[in-house]
Amino acid sequence: MASQLTVSVISPERTVYEGNADMVVAPAWDGEIGILRGHAPLVILLGDGELRVQTGSDVQRFHVSGGFMQVADDVVTVLSESASTTS
Repeated sequence: MASQLTVSVISPERTVYEGNADMVVAPAWDGEIGILRGHAPLVILLGDGELRVQTGSDVQRFHVSGGFMQVADDVVTVLSESASTTS
């Protein structure tokens, strides 16, 4: 098992983020979902909201709107119709 999650956040225009993280919190269509290492495989429908990628005490925030998130073998792939960094 990997020591961290491998995370990719991808929009139609570009790859917004690629890197490792300790935790990902995503806006699912029916509420937030948190992903840690060892999470069961899943595919969820994303809603509109804030995606948080946390590594240690550093949190990177993105606004996503629609799309899907896949989790498998400590790899988190976010494919969003719209994804951008937030301040």
